[in-house]
This record gives sequence, C-alpha cells and structure tokens, in this order.
Amino acid sequence: MKLYYLPGACSLSPHIVAREAGLDLTLDKVDLASKRTAAGEDFLAVNPKGYVPALRLDDGDVLTEGAVIVQYLADQRPDAGLLPAQGSRARYHVLESLSYIGTELHKTYSPLFNPATPEAVRAERIAYLKRRYGLLETRLAKQPFLHGEQFTVADAYLFTVTSWADFLKLDLSEFPALRAFQQRVAARPAVQAALRAEGLSG
Repeated sequence: MKLYYLPGACSLSPHIVAREAGLDLTLDKVDLASKRTAAGEDFLAVNPKGYVPALRLDDGDVLTEGAVIVQYLADQRPDAGLLPAQGSRARYHVLESLSYIGTELHKTYSPLFNPATPEAVRAERIAYLKRRYGLLETRLAKQPFLHGEQFTVADAYLFTVTSWADFLKLDLSEFPALRAFQQRVAARPAVQAALRAEGLSG
C-alpha cells in the first residue's frame, strides 16, 4: 500500500494507525502547491479532491478521507485492537469520536491556518474549538484514551489534529488531561516512528 501524505497534516493519523497495526506502507510526499508527489506522480490523478490523505491499495484502488482510511487499515489487523469488532456498540462509539473530531475540531482548525482569516473570525473559531475540547477534557481526565484503556483510531486522529495547536501557538494549558494525552500518545513507539518518517522529530 502507498500513503500519500504531507508531513504533520491529517494524513499523519492513518500513518500512525498503519504503524500501530504493523502494516507495511510506502510513503509518497505530496506538494499541494504543484499537486505533484515526491515520486513524480500527478496527485490530482490519484485523488481529484487534491488533498491528503489518499491510500493506494495493492490492487490499485484508491481510498480517500482519513476517517475511512483508518477504518480500512484497522480492519486489516483486527487483533491490534484499533477498532472494536464489526457490529459492536463499542465500534459505533469510536466512529462517533472520529466524526466529532473531523467535524468539530479538524474543520475548526482550518481557518486558523489561513493568514487572511480576520481576527474576529479567528477569535470566534478558537473559542469554539476550546468549547469542543472541554468535552474531551472531561473524558480524558478519567481514562488514558478516548475509549478507555485501549488506544484506537480515534486517538490517532485526536493526537494529529491537536498537534496543530503547537504550530499555531494556540494555548491549550487549560486542558491538562488533553495535554497529558498528547504526551502519552507521542511516546508510543509507532507514533515516534511515524513522526521520524515524516521528518517531524529527530
């Protein structure tokens, strides 16, 4: 399989999941400005949406959308425990978290990366983001991961999105459980390997 990625972008989430599951991946870095990959491919021919992540499967089929890709990867190695069993109530709760992170956190960060975003909009988005983090803070104050003792695909996604706060110099000090979660996930060997592979750590 080949993962098309941009260092530190939301594609880090499936990258982490693949390593947690022990799956072999080839990485191909995407230049979003030119829409070319490091291997010389036209990225728009791979994913006409023009953004990462995209996962090319061994048979040539391509999956897009991070929340779907992580489910596919987790299902390749169910013994890794990254996603509860098909049909279980626990699985739907993890998918619920994926949806929440994608719609309430990920998309709220997007305008913060745009220097043209007016200050009033930026302030409103940060306030919104912190309200959404408040719900997760309450949960993480009681358990190490979003769904208890087991690291799941939702934790990989939350870690990835929340790591953007550092880049944006967004102060999350009011969320000590969230910050402890970030440190806990960052210390995982698979996460360390993904960060090194993307040039995000030494």
